[in-house]
Amino acid sequence: MRRILCACAIALTVAGCAKPGPQADQASIDAVAFRDPGPAYLTLYTMVNNRSGEGGHTSLMVNASQRVIFDPAGSFYADIVPERNDVHYGITPAIEKAYRGAHARSTFHVVRQKIEVTPEQAQIALQLVQEAGPVPGAYCANATSRVLQGIPGFSGIKTTFFPVNLQNQFEKIPGVVTDKYYEDDSDDLQKALTEGNTNLNAPA
Repeated sequence: MRRILCACAIALTVAGCAKPGPQADQASIDAVAFRDPGPAYLTLYTMVNNRSGEGGHTSLMVNASQRVIFDPAGSFYADIVPERNDVHYGITPAIEKAYRGAHARSTFHVVRQKIEVTPEQAQIALQLVQEAGPVPGAYCANATSRVLQGIPGFSGIKTTFFPVNLQNQFEKIPGVVTDKYYEDDSDDLQKALTEGNTNLNAPA
């Protein structure tokens, strides 16, 4: 059974270490490597409860020498997406759409905050997310904020357990472009993940 979406709006004390999740081999990762053409960038995702306004999850997409999503203690999976230590590889436009769509539902919307960075900053971010996991449950915003702190130019980010707090900090960085994505389908995350996986497996 997949790990549940981390309720990391609440700072919980986690006993022990994170359980290792999928550990894709290097050949599988190399086979799907994808980079979005154009400038290097970071995209911070915040999943926000439509009723309370509280954050439910934080993740970070990095477009460096390849595009990945760091999904700390997250639930996303797809058969065609190799994962190692909470990093998902081969993030094509279709996979990014599936990721976003799985988390946007009647109970949550997805806030995306994108900022262009230098290739050097992006490559440092890629290295940091590859070294950060696996992440314990409830530590998604904490892990992501620590990754951001390690990127030159982002040292002003303060460590937090709260996704919306991190979202608000990120919003203050010059050059950030924000959008919000909504869907009104079932609030069942596992159903959305299964449907997304099926769609990604369907013949083109």
